Amino acid sequence: MSTKSKSKLPTVKTIVSTIGSVAAAAMVVRSVARDYLPPEFQNYLYLGLRNFINKFSTHLTLVIYESDGFQDNEIYNAMEHYVAARMSTEIHRMKVTKTPNQNNIALTMEVNEEFTDVYNGVKLYWSSVSKKTPTRQYRSHDDSNYSYRTDQRSLELTFHREHKDLVMNEYFPFVLKEAEIQKQEQKTLKLFTVTQSSSYSRPTKWTSVNLDHPANFTTLAMDSDIKEKVMKDLDRFVERRDYYRKVGKAWKRGYLLYGPPGTGKSSLIAAMANYLNFDIYDLELTEVKSNSELRTLLVATANRSILVVEDIDCSVELHDREAGEAAKAASRKNGKMYPEEKKQVTLSGFLNFIDGLWSSCGDERIIIFTTNRKEKLDPALVRPGRMDVHIHMSYCTPCGFRQLVSNYLGITYHTLFKQIEDLMCEIKVTPAEIAEQLLKDDDPDVVFSGLIEFFDVKRKEDEEAEAKEKKKKEEIELALKEMEKSEQSD
Repeated sequence: MSTKSKSKLPTVKTIVSTIGSVAAAAMVVRSVARDYLPPEFQNYLYLGLRNFINKFSTHLTLVIYESDGFQDNEIYNAMEHYVAARMSTEIHRMKVTKTPNQNNIALTMEVNEEFTDVYNGVKLYWSSVSKKTPTRQYRSHDDSNYSYRTDQRSLELTFHREHKDLVMNEYFPFVLKEAEIQKQEQKTLKLFTVTQSSSYSRPTKWTSVNLDHPANFTTLAMDSDIKEKVMKDLDRFVERRDYYRKVGKAWKRGYLLYGPPGTGKSSLIAAMANYLNFDIYDLELTEVKSNSELRTLLVATANRSILVVEDIDCSVELHDREAGEAAKAASRKNGKMYPEEKKQVTLSGFLNFIDGLWSSCGDERIIIFTTNRKEKLDPALVRPGRMDVHIHMSYCTPCGFRQLVSNYLGITYHTLFKQIEDLMCEIKVTPAEIAEQLLKDDDPDVVFSGLIEFFDVKRKEDEEAEAKEKKKKEEIELALKEMEKSEQSD
């Protein structure tokens, strides 16, 4: 061993000995402080030591808690989605979850696991933390369910201090946007309906089930031109967020689907929901007792959703606005309260929620009205801005018929197509009636022969109905003439 090496050996031994002595002294000091010093003084020493060490640290840690009081932390939820999608295979423990309402299995980072993300060349270190806390009770928004927590979960993000502005102004917005995209891709569509509460202290609320309707624009039995028009309009709507804000207009779009029953209005709504990945809120106005209750329900609907009001002409008396207001005015003049004046949905109240100030309480929403009798609706309800796009759901056309045959029988040609399409131009049948006939057999020959017989029966029924209508009109005209003769003779 050289003299130089011998001279280094005592130095190493001295360093190790010194470290050991310092560690032992620190343990003694910690034990004495814990046993003899008040907790307040211990905390003061701890904070002072931590602040002293932080002065020499080049890194900053951001703590993102799971909740803020009783409210979920939106940033935590977004970060969890983002981190879960980018976790490396080096992580050995992952949390697996799936609720009954979810279609996909979710993977998230387990507590005390870490991973490194890179954004614009900057390394960012994520870790999942859980701290034990006193048991806390949480209630659902309607006080119907309770949950208990004994820990406080958080995500910690550590990075170099010089990148704080990059993280706050670029990285976090990027993560929020990416998380929203991931949630939409993994989203299970919901169908919400109004549920009346059995308790007077609890309001009417939305309840949901999974929406598993398979309708899409590819299989929809409509003219291709109309389908193309609807898809282009939907695409244009979802891409114009900045435009709506620029012109000062609520980011919403109204559709009116009108036509006889069985023409595919519900299927079109389901296809629109599947196309946009939007939840559906099915509003039955007869279940709503007042304007205030309607306002509460509409405010509770989520962004990126479709509000559906089916059979708007039958739901409430929205078309007789002037007569209703006149009756109320007359009742007040006589000192009487109009029956249930305060407990009904009025046209003015309804319009205020779909096109007034309350309509701005949410973004990227579509409102769809359906009716069998468009002419019965109040003009104030169907004007542009409330029902922007009017779509006539007509009787089955040759184009729709061929789509139905492709869907149900898997064929695109048959020798009887021409004969059936000619009959279709003469006799009005709905897509629902055609679909019912196509379900009767798997053999196309049998199905189309039965369909031709169905057209014959349908023609006879239409002729009989037309004859009855004609006879009824003649009887009315005859009665009117007799009344005129009677008045003239008097």
